[in-house]
Amino acid sequence: MTDIGHPDSFHGLPVHTLPGPGAASAAPLPDAGAVAWRLESAWQGDLTFDALWQLFLDTVDTTRVRALLIGPWWQEHYTPFGPVLDLLVGHADRFPSLRGLFLADVVGEECELSWLDMCDVTPVIEAFGQLEELTVRGCGREPEDRPSLHLRPVRHASLRSLRFESGGLPSAVVRAVGASELPALEHLELWLGVPWYGGDATVEDLAPLLSGAALPALRHLGLQNSEIQDEIAAAVACAPVVARLESLSLAMGTLGDEGAEALLSGQPLSHLTSLDLHHHYISDPLMDRLKDLLGPDRVNGEIHDVEYWDPEEDDDRYVAVGE
Repeated sequence: MTDIGHPDSFHGLPVHTLPGPGAASAAPLPDAGAVAWRLESAWQGDLTFDALWQLFLDTVDTTRVRALLIGPWWQEHYTPFGPVLDLLVGHADRFPSLRGLFLADVVGEECELSWLDMCDVTPVIEAFGQLEELTVRGCGREPEDRPSLHLRPVRHASLRSLRFESGGLPSAVVRAVGASELPALEHLELWLGVPWYGGDATVEDLAPLLSGAALPALRHLGLQNSEIQDEIAAAVACAPVVARLESLSLAMGTLGDEGAEALLSGQPLSHLTSLDLHHHYISDPLMDRLKDLLGPDRVNGEIHDVEYWDPEEDDDRYVAVGE
């Protein structure tokens, strides 16, 4: 996993980790609606996630909880996320104010991204009809070597921000997002990943998103962390959705001169307030042209950290987040 840290804030609220039973009695808890609550059981001794969840229900006024982050949920061995999601869905009526949800706020030293064994996240979207922000990290694989992350097409009237962070996002999930009705969605970010970890999405799978037809409110689009970043850039260069975006990210992948040329020769991008291309493989002259087009303060051209990369060898390129 790349150097991803735990967020200090989520959904506009400071993150507060629920302490275990011993620490809970030592200091008063913050106001239930003033923080984003983070739950993690892996470092709470013998406290299972089930027990931590019950402690949360018993000690916090969950009717006022506005944001929730689920951290490490296992004890000794990594376990699938499914039972945790079942708890969330089963107690959805206890969280009428929940607007932000982060599934698997886990960093590299706790578990590699590719080992985070996700599940079908559709039920949690359906259960929380007022949810405005959802981040899902990880994917994992089932015993048959199939991705364990699933999503079915949904209709959700309130969701404004949706992020899938993965080293290998299944094409079925990408297609499900494109087939969903999300009229309020303003921010969409997909870490597409690589085939080795299940990232098999193609440009054709992205077509419904690039048309923008089902996403009338979209203002930020991130199609990133991909081995086919040049192909994606070429598709973006003529995509109808770009004209109404405020910001665009093609970062974290293998974007090179081919993709940069496509962006420069495609539709106007000068309306964008931000073009994120960090971790790229673009030559300096083309990056300078992109910065001249939008202005240097609107282009994140931070280069990859591979000092030994040979521009003549495409096979040396890699995405920012794989394992």
